[in-house]
Amino acid sequence: MSRRTLLRGAGVAMALPLLERFAPGALRASDGRGPGRMVCLCATLGLHQPLFTPEGTGRGYKMSPYLEPLARHRDDFTVFSGLSHPEVDGGHSSEASFLTAAPDPASSNFRNSISLDQYALDYLNPDTRFPHLTLGIAGPSLSWTRAGVQIPAQNSPSKLFEALFLDGSEEQKQARTAAITNGRSVLDVVAARAKRLHDRSPAGDRRTLDQYFTSVRELEQRMQASEAWVTKPKPRVDYKQPEDVKDRADFVAKQTLMYDMMRLALQTDSTRVITLMLSGNNLVPPLDGIDVDWHNLSHHGKDPEKIAQLRHIELEEMRLLAGFLDSLADTPELGGGVGGRLLDSTLVLFGSNLGDASMHDTRNMPMLLAGGSALGVKHAGHLAFDKEDHPPLCNLYVTMLQALGVETDRFATGTSTLTGLELG
Repeated sequence: MSRRTLLRGAGVAMALPLLERFAPGALRASDGRGPGRMVCLCATLGLHQPLFTPEGTGRGYKMSPYLEPLARHRDDFTVFSGLSHPEVDGGHSSEASFLTAAPDPASSNFRNSISLDQYALDYLNPDTRFPHLTLGIAGPSLSWTRAGVQIPAQNSPSKLFEALFLDGSEEQKQARTAAITNGRSVLDVVAARAKRLHDRSPAGDRRTLDQYFTSVRELEQRMQASEAWVTKPKPRVDYKQPEDVKDRADFVAKQTLMYDMMRLALQTDSTRVITLMLSGNNLVPPLDGIDVDWHNLSHHGKDPEKIAQLRHIELEEMRLLAGFLDSLADTPELGGGVGGRLLDSTLVLFGSNLGDASMHDTRNMPMLLAGGSALGVKHAGHLAFDKEDHPPLCNLYVTMLQALGVETDRFATGTSTLTGLELG
């Protein structure tokens, strides 16, 4: 059998997982519970570390300039320094590995792996209209399937609002139902051939196939659930459908709208897992005092004038994050959650794939985790790790997975929970 072996039947083809006869390894079985929430945010042009990293460690640290906008939430977040993804290099290419830790993203034969959000979904399988939202400001997403395929990002707040809150016509509903039904039938067409393959496979491959077909059947169940959601009225919100921002350089307006959509999606329990790529660009943001494009400023080479302009831009990013946390803290649970405030049942991961954007350095990634007190997260102020002998960032990801109820002590390069960040 070749690596490209497919199950075929009646003109339908379904790709197989990686079996022992192809390479060692097996897929993990799904097992999960909820209902916590997770939001993952990546600022792709970095954050200037001297302005982000606070002085001191533990709960008594001194706020850095970039953390000042988050002062209201000091007890609701932990900031980290010294964390990295082992073997992830490649400058801007490292954004592909932000939630996967897949090595060598700049190499010509790079193959990505499953991202943190999709891994969590394999276990949690939330009963929401949208299992996850994969969003971007402009360009690609942070989310990757188990097969290493990037999930396209939704970059339009207007279209996102429509999908979340506007009911379509009867004709549109019928068309969506037909599409779901057709998609489900693909799984049934290959069932007989799948059984024959299973019966003549070695034991290791049978286990892998059992896990794989279990995940396929779970997909079928999600399709059936999607069919049921088509006929259910969407939630009503006190928010006018937004218009997409036409100015590509206006990241403040773009991020503001997307954060609003995310808060509404979580508040209405339309989804519980969101990723957002906070892409920078080669344009000059419409901010007072900025006359150099953002990407150029991120490669400041320690030029004081460039750093001053970069500080202005990145402070705006932090203020926007603070506004999002404000909105979660000010929104009570409306059902489906476990905390008194939306922030209490939501893990918000914010950081960058670059430790020093000016040098394309991927070490010592600026990271912050907010929320999740109702999920057992006990925030620790500032956790600083030795840059020469530090745990992998994925240990933090393991902690997040456990907080969400995923019973695992491994994810990618993570082999345990992160020392210093306790779960109650």
